[in-house]
Amino acid sequence: MAHSSIATAAEEEREAGPVIGSPEWIAEYSLSTRTACRKAQLDIARADERVFSIEGDLGQYTVPFHAEFPRRFLQMGIAEADMVGTAAGLAMRGKIPFVNSFAAFLAFRACEQVRLEVAYHRSNVKLVGSYAGISGGAAAGTHHSYEDMAVVRAMPNVVLLSPADSVETWKATWGAYAHEGPVYLRVGRAETPQVYFGDYEFEIGKAVRLREGSDITLIASGARMVWEALEAGTQLAVEGIGARVLNIHTLKPLDREAITAAAMETGAVVTVEDHSVIGGLGCAVAEVVLTTHPAPVMRVGLPDCFCETVGTFEEMLPAYGMDARAIVAAAHRALVLKGRRG
Repeated sequence: MAHSSIATAAEEEREAGPVIGSPEWIAEYSLSTRTACRKAQLDIARADERVFSIEGDLGQYTVPFHAEFPRRFLQMGIAEADMVGTAAGLAMRGKIPFVNSFAAFLAFRACEQVRLEVAYHRSNVKLVGSYAGISGGAAAGTHHSYEDMAVVRAMPNVVLLSPADSVETWKATWGAYAHEGPVYLRVGRAETPQVYFGDYEFEIGKAVRLREGSDITLIASGARMVWEALEAGTQLAVEGIGARVLNIHTLKPLDREAITAAAMETGAVVTVEDHSVIGGLGCAVAEVVLTTHPAPVMRVGLPDCFCETVGTFEEMLPAYGMDARAIVAAAHRALVLKGRRG
């Protein structure tokens, strides 16, 4: 559903009642994607007794999963490598473990175990990395994770998901559960605006076109970043620039067809992500464009630096050039290059 009609859509959803096939809360609140993922895990555990939750010092008695399924909840403490190894062992015994930890700790502290015990063996483990990007806000540099997609994307056999909001996260968590094999699901700490207000079919590896446009394409991924891209599309429209907006919720496998079509049909691309501009969505899209239909590609994300600013997610985005205003500026630069090519 288009971002421009958010208020109207929200009112219509409330009048129509709960979304069919989705939990009642899904169209009502702008939850953090981390919270939405937790809710989905609990829903899945109620439907399948093979599902376990493995935690890395993120709570026990305060986690609803533990209260309802204490025998399927394992609190491993600050021992991420052991946690991932335990999950791989459970998977080999036919269980479906969800590993919940900070993205920075899964991608770096437990990198070897993720690579060899999960990816190499194609273990049916679902890795949930929270505090992804700079969404951790005041948690500061030690807990931010803006290199994790570069690390995980390089690992064979792993599906990499980065949903746009709480609605898509709930669906992506079910999608991760249904997929046979390793999945890395990237979620954020901060509450973020909703992109979706109704039911839609989530499909791993399939991009979602949220806005039409023929002048340029904004390709975005992740919590709040897709919303920022839609905001930028609205601002560009005021200038008479038609911006197509694609939500890439799956970085691996990547929807190469949608990206190639965007490059061919609009002639310029801007990528938007809560991640370093090195190794994440921007690089993945540029690789496709370069080898299929070369066109200007501008990347909006964290510059090649450590995030040393302490503040809310909303404060840090403009500070690092990652908000709608920065996306509009990048679109103008891409359009200049497109004009020169023409």
